[in-house]
Amino acid sequence: MELIRIGDKVVSRSKLTDAIDAILEDRSAGATQEEAARTAGVQRSFVSILETVGEVRRGPRVALVGFPIANCDEVHALAAKHAVDFVLVLRQSERESIESGSSADVFNRLLETLSVLRDFDTLIFIASDWRIRTIERILGTEVVGIPLGTTPIREDKAVDLAQLDEVLSAVMAAPTRTTGRRSRMGGMLREAAEDLAGRWTQSRKS
Repeated sequence: MELIRIGDKVVSRSKLTDAIDAILEDRSAGATQEEAARTAGVQRSFVSILETVGEVRRGPRVALVGFPIANCDEVHALAAKHAVDFVLVLRQSERESIESGSSADVFNRLLETLSVLRDFDTLIFIASDWRIRTIERILGTEVVGIPLGTTPIREDKAVDLAQLDEVLSAVMAAPTRTTGRRSRMGGMLREAAEDLAGRWTQSRKS
């Protein structure tokens, strides 16, 4: 426990960190600022100041999915720059590793992923032309397609980073179409997305 003396007070850095984490978790799960403040025993204005200081961006919830991608690391870095909420990009070898699993496992994971993606405001989908058209028909959300070529694609393709940067800038600047229900689902959505990304990553490493 790191202690800091401020005048005649001794402050615990870990206690502060734990309190802030708890407030942010409550807010992410859908609690109002007033509710989060009441639980933490602080004033609502304190919660508001925390969010203002830590704010990265405002705007729609955005997911980025793509395969087979040659420059995955660069795509991840660009997505992080724009604070994209959910990123899943695969190389051809990783995609083949996933597809080599049992049909039931692949199908169930695909359904879970599609279910989560429906709750994002916008999906940026980088894939073959046929797959982009298919996902546009399946999802009831806005899909921005960046085609890598004509189906079938069996080798990694490099994403045009300048084009992706322009698309991300435009999408992030769009107004958020948020309902009260979807706002309340924010924490659940983030947890589900992180869980799915982790399981896809674990599968492609095995």
